[in-house]
Amino acid sequence: MTVTNKEEQNVLKGYMMMLYFSGTMIMFDPSQECIYDFWTKGILKALPVKSDNPEFIRAASLLRESSCNTLNKHSLMQEDYRRLFSNAGKELAPPYESWYRKIKDKEGRKKLADELNSVYDAHKWVSNFRGRVPEDHLGVELLFLTHVTEKYIESEGSPKRTIGSGLIGFIDSHLLSWLPAWKEDVDRNSITIGYKGIASLLTASAEDIKSMIVSNLSKEA
Repeated sequence: MTVTNKEEQNVLKGYMMMLYFSGTMIMFDPSQECIYDFWTKGILKALPVKSDNPEFIRAASLLRESSCNTLNKHSLMQEDYRRLFSNAGKELAPPYESWYRKIKDKEGRKKLADELNSVYDAHKWVSNFRGRVPEDHLGVELLFLTHVTEKYIESEGSPKRTIGSGLIGFIDSHLLSWLPAWKEDVDRNSITIGYKGIASLLTASAEDIKSMIVSNLSKEA
């Protein structure tokens, strides 16, 4: 993806909007207002960016399709959220990095939490959910990704390269290392097209942000 600096900023801001929306739908029980705003108003019919990533194209198609069928959408999305993400240890697609990296013991989970907190602290970012939501929850990792992406957009020169390299490392180590498997679980177990689309959108967005930054850093080398 070849873009000017201004275009890059606008595209990345579009991805940040989508990540924030998607992360909210993973972290919180979908509210009636959220369903109304994003589905009933048809906001999801036109995503803020375009991409030739097949996963992104799939996500856009699923989300457009989901916005065409609003019958009982709120209750179905709530049921899907519970089944997939918050079913008291019986989740069908647990939104945790530790689960997909098969870290089951308490010591291993603490080590991962310490590793993530070290990354968060290095960027002077503290989750509003620290102490209440595990550090490896997908919603928390996505909030951090949007935070660092915003810092990348606002930076120039050497700091921008440093932040960009850190973003690539975080996406590789803590998102793309498990998101594809999580997306497959959502796709296999979801009863709503909406959550299938959200899972594909998250995976594609992480891939696209990484691809953009890799491309732009290589041009500046």
